[in-house]
Amino acid sequence: MTVELGYLLPTREQVMEGRLQVAPLVALAERAESLGLDSIWVGDSLLAKPRHEPLILLAAIAARTHKIKLGTAVLLPVLRNPVLLAHQLATLDQASTGRLIIGVGTGADLPNIRAEFAATGVPFEKRGSRMLEAVQLCQALWTGNPVEWHGRWTLHDAVIGPTPYAPGGPPIWAGGNVIGVLKRTGRHFDGWFPSGPSDAAIWGQRWEQVRAYAQEAGRNAEAITGALYLTVSVDEDESKASDRLDHYLHRYYNQPAQVIRAEQACFAGTLGGAEDWIRSYIDVGARHFALRFPGDHERNMDRLAALREKFDT
Repeated sequence: MTVELGYLLPTREQVMEGRLQVAPLVALAERAESLGLDSIWVGDSLLAKPRHEPLILLAAIAARTHKIKLGTAVLLPVLRNPVLLAHQLATLDQASTGRLIIGVGTGADLPNIRAEFAATGVPFEKRGSRMLEAVQLCQALWTGNPVEWHGRWTLHDAVIGPTPYAPGGPPIWAGGNVIGVLKRTGRHFDGWFPSGPSDAAIWGQRWEQVRAYAQEAGRNAEAITGALYLTVSVDEDESKASDRLDHYLHRYYNQPAQVIRAEQACFAGTLGGAEDWIRSYIDVGARHFALRFPGDHERNMDRLAALREKFDT
């Protein structure tokens, strides 16, 4: 059993604090690789939660790293033209020599997310089916063969170059917890990558649904990766860890922390408690984790590397 631990770069936090330089983020990615972590992740948002553009940032990181996987947590494909996106992702996958993982999502039904869609001229309704078609169009273009496409987009004998590093293109993991996401993941995608819930038993039940949908579709459920996006606040004083987490979530989302805690997988407590919590997900099938920290990133990366060594034993 292989368990992989990754680290989410604080792109949103840096912009919120007025620290716009890319070099410190690249340096954090280099540090993650030097510590033996398995993956680096970046979020995506245009206007709702302003941050560095993920594909450009990952290209910079690809040039400065060699082994660590690079992922989006999560990309919103529907805000981009899929032909351009296929070209960008194929080039990024080549630049990283096949280390790219594409986490994808559709965006929550919130006013600021709807405004983001409106600003880019993309309909908010039916965004799930729009995302699936966009991904499938990317995959068709990644074959390198001429593509004839008649749907939301129309293509005639379209060919892009380069194609991705590996045949078929990068693995695509779907974020989200609703039934439609579970079905799409099982039927079409390479991994399930939600940001919750905090209860491992519930995650495990939904993971079994994903696997069942894969089997119904004639796919190999064992080939699908169970993954999680976790927010972790560690302190030997559990109350301090909890207060730090609440402050971080409220500032990040401009919503009450308890609302976010109810929706997302969040932990506040000791390092030993965090280890036990993550193990509870491993026990029900999770194999890859992207961890987000409310500050103190270098120290928390050291903690993450220590946990990785324990999960390797």
